[in-house]
Amino acid sequence: MSFENAIQHRYDFVVLFEVENGNPNGDPDAGNMPRIDPETGYGLVSDVCLKRKIRNYVAARKEGEPGYGIYIQEREALNILDRKALAANGAEEKNIKDKKKENEGLDEKLRNYMCGNYFDIRTFGAVMTTFVKAYFNCGQVRGPVQLTFARSIDPIVPQEISITRVAITTEDDAEKKKGEMGRKHIVPYALYRAEGFVSANLAQKSTGFSEDDLALLWQAVANMFEDDHSAARGRMAVRELVVFEHESIFGNAPSHQLFDRVRAEKTAPVPRQYSDYTVTVDDRDLPDGVSVVRKV
Repeated sequence: MSFENAIQHRYDFVVLFEVENGNPNGDPDAGNMPRIDPETGYGLVSDVCLKRKIRNYVAARKEGEPGYGIYIQEREALNILDRKALAANGAEEKNIKDKKKENEGLDEKLRNYMCGNYFDIRTFGAVMTTFVKAYFNCGQVRGPVQLTFARSIDPIVPQEISITRVAITTEDDAEKKKGEMGRKHIVPYALYRAEGFVSANLAQKSTGFSEDDLALLWQAVANMFEDDHSAARGRMAVRELVVFEHESIFGNAPSHQLFDRVRAEKTAPVPRQYSDYTVTVDDRDLPDGVSVVRKV
């Protein structure tokens, strides 16, 4: 399988984002407290959480536009979307085996359909459960864009804030009490760092992730918190998006060597704002075939 409009260059990128008086990613196994590495005290934000922000941004900005659907949606059964792909290619779950015998290229047609219609499949890949159960090879697509867990630059000290809840649920409770006590978990301030990879090789062979998709990805990463504000998450913002572009498909330098060129160092004993950090990008003596751009 090949895609003519797929990107031609590999990219590696670093994202720095901040949280102020909010919970960037609660841990359901710890009472929804901010995720933390218990050995070091550094804060964590999962890659799944960041991908959700990107999906939501694209869904809001490209709502209704062909080719920019979102496969992994909140409160949406995946097999419903899988059946749409089957119907579009003249197949149903009940006759899927017969259709595959009639058309050996049906696997590829379904994969092309899913990649062509859903931005997040072209970007992150997907495991399409209905197709797997139906013994189709297109059940799993490996995406060209991957993200790491984000980790705070410095250890965090989550705080548990007591709040008063005055919204009484039932009439009986309203007669007995005027309010209830509650808890809210926050990080007073933290700067987080996540790293990402964009594979031109996988884009060309697996999903057809294009230059237009890439431009939308940078826009979504830079603005992923702008449509996601809530009282629970406090104030969150992307502060830096540093992109390393390689001239070749497979890259001109190891990603970890490029990531080491991006540094964030605190200038205050207890950082409470972005200006308490100094962020530098060392662009001297870059490896041949590599360029760097600060997009935020």
